Amino acid sequence: MTRIAELHKQWLQDAHYRKEYEALEDEFALARAIIEARSKAGLTQEELAERMETSQSTIARLESGKAMPSGKTLSKVAKATGTKLEIRFA
Repeated sequence: MTRIAELHKQWLQDAHYRKEYEALEDEFALARAIIEARSKAGLTQEELAERMETSQSTIARLESGKAMPSGKTLSKVAKATGTKLEIRFA
C-alpha cells in the first residue's frame, strides 16, 4: 500500500475528515470517470485536450476534481474518448 493510501485509511478514522471526504464523493467519482475514459481511450491529458480543443491544464483540473465540469464539457469528453455520456440519478 502506498504511503498516501495508508494515511488516507488512517485519516478516515477521524469523524470530521470522513464527513468532509464523503461530502466530496460525487466530485471524486466524476474525476475518476474522466480519468478512466481517457485511459481506456489510450490518451494522454495533452491528447485529450487537443481533441477537446482546450488546454492540458484544463484536463488536469477536471481530473483533480478541482473543477466541476458542465454538461457540455462532459459531452466533449465523451466524444473525444469515443464513449457515451450517461447521466442518471439513483
